[in-house]
Amino acid sequence: MRRRLLRLLERTGLIGPAFHAYERLVALRPGRAALADGTPLPPRRLMVRVAGTADADWFVRSGRAAYDAIAAHVPLGGLDSVLDFGCGCGRVTRYWSGFAGTVTGSDLDGAAVAWCRSNLPFARFEQNGLAPPLACGDESFGLVYALSVFTHLTAELQLAWRDELRRILRPGGFLLVTTHGRSYLPKLDDGERERFERGELVVRWGAVAGSNLCSAYHPEPYLRETFAQGFELLELEPEGAKGNPTQDMVLLRRA
Repeated sequence: MRRRLLRLLERTGLIGPAFHAYERLVALRPGRAALADGTPLPPRRLMVRVAGTADADWFVRSGRAAYDAIAAHVPLGGLDSVLDFGCGCGRVTRYWSGFAGTVTGSDLDGAAVAWCRSNLPFARFEQNGLAPPLACGDESFGLVYALSVFTHLTAELQLAWRDELRRILRPGGFLLVTTHGRSYLPKLDDGERERFERGELVVRWGAVAGSNLCSAYHPEPYLRETFAQGFELLELEPEGAKGNPTQDMVLLRRA
């Protein structure tokens, strides 16, 4: 029933407004108390846009887990510049306050970027469009990470952003992304599952790309043969994205 309703909304051009109304309703639900970490928490409506929930405890704990996972896979000591691509309202960026180098965040959501600018003064924040480019020079960063970003983009946008992130990475720089992998097969219908098993990228609700409703599912052959072009694939850990549970962790290095 839910998928039939979404298809109807997509055909009528109302799927975007309907999903944003749903997010506003979720933001009104009672949430648990926040865990204090010394940094202000964003408004509930911004947390919902990032995570689909306004649970402040989850926001804080998952952000910390994501930062720890990055630190476990990337040698931070050798870095002097980091970009949180798709930073939202700072779920992970907030944990870079002690980093000795420069920290930058970029996101599609102007309200989230404005909140970060006001509350996370140790970093610089820019708003980006749904498609490239970014307001960054060539070879600006040693690390770019994009947590649950490519999970919400169409095939065309994924490759465009892959190339843009490669442009702003220094040679030898790291790109860490998370993806919907094999653990998400139960969410796919029979046709989508067949395409996934053939190694094809599967994208659902592409009309609202950039929102949590748009979902992309990445089989390993697609990641290795298509997405990783221009990079060396260092790691592909199924369900290894600790701050984005059950997503896969993909670590690449710019060639």
